[in-house]
Amino acid sequence: MLTPQALERRIAGWPRAALDVPLAVGFTVVALLLGQERPPVGWRALDTGGLVLTVVTNMLLAGRRRMPVTVFTAICALSLVHVAAGYWPVIQTAAAMLALYTVAAARPPRTTGPCAGGLVALWVVSGLSNSHSDMGTVAAQSVVTPAALWWFGNAARRLARRNAQLSAVTEQLRRERDGNARRAVAEERVRIARELHDVVAHHMSVISVQAGLAHYVFTTDPDTARQALGTISGTSGEALEELRRLLAVLRVGPEGTGDNGGDGAYQPAPGLDRLEETAERVRAAGVPVTLEIVGERPRLPPGPDLCAYRVVQEALTNVIKHARPAAATVRVEFRPHQLTVRVTDDGGRRVPANPRPSDGHGLIGMRERARIYGGTLAAGPRDHGGFEVRLTLPLQPAAGSPSAAGAARERDGPGHDGKR
Repeated sequence: MLTPQALERRIAGWPRAALDVPLAVGFTVVALLLGQERPPVGWRALDTGGLVLTVVTNMLLAGRRRMPVTVFTAICALSLVHVAAGYWPVIQTAAAMLALYTVAAARPPRTTGPCAGGLVALWVVSGLSNSHSDMGTVAAQSVVTPAALWWFGNAARRLARRNAQLSAVTEQLRRERDGNARRAVAEERVRIARELHDVVAHHMSVISVQAGLAHYVFTTDPDTARQALGTISGTSGEALEELRRLLAVLRVGPEGTGDNGGDGAYQPAPGLDRLEETAERVRAAGVPVTLEIVGERPRLPPGPDLCAYRVVQEALTNVIKHARPAAATVRVEFRPHQLTVRVTDDGGRRVPANPRPSDGHGLIGMRERARIYGGTLAAGPRDHGGFEVRLTLPLQPAAGSPSAAGAARERDGPGHDGKR
């Protein structure tokens, strides 16, 4: 069933002539019917010439919106001929009034003003052409009616212009909304990719080392092989837990439940409270790790907490991949308004063919994490051998600063994918 709104949209799509031609025909019929009435004293009845003149004058309204000023001028000129021939001028009045309204609705006042004045002059001349006319009534009608038509037409023009501006603003807002949605989706995908990198790179490095160790000592040292397999089991379980948490981000709906109706709420993301677990995994991979905590740990915002944890995780993963069996030290220092994290290693027996780059993708990701929360990250070789990663984060950022914006994010905030 066709609704009124659908009918309105369909009619709006029609060409202007499809709407103006029936209107012109209707005005012509009304004028011809009015011409059949007996005219007042002093005016002659319509004859064949008068009928033709009436039809031509009213049918000009078919082009009123395409050429409003031209149509108005032509109607006024034919109306003047109509009056000069002695026909009753009221027959052509409706066409002239609609033509003036159309001009006022489509053109600025500097154009519609002279047109309104022209219609006033036409009606005054019509009144003066008949000695039986009441000039007081003619003068009043000649001024009031064109003025009212001009006012309503001008108001319609301003309203149409305002609607066009609102439509343009609405379209711009729609484009901006769509662009923001696309950017949000892209940022979410990058964030998840970075989190996946942090999870997979770290845990798979530990699993790879432990699997190699278990294979090497499987027959000669069953206890060590069994211990390595236990580490693989625990590390893979933790990796699966974090992967489930990340996938829950994609499945959680507006009510905080999964798309299958089950419990899909967000799980807590890791933070500095899990450093000991991470250190144990790295030790099991053959890298001695010393963990130092200085100061009393405050209640950290989720974002900086995850940022510091991921930096430590990435730095230790790089020690496993590039410097094993180097000894590593993780020092976390809590100050009143600052968190400092240092991850250092002594270089070990690093293979020259697999050197550690000084500015790889992993370091770029760590720097980006620090920048989001208003912090800094420095990384590079140490003077006496080894490598150092130093993260500094403000714990109480000023309102409105980039770090304040970062602190307001969820714990699983952005990082960076790729390798150092």
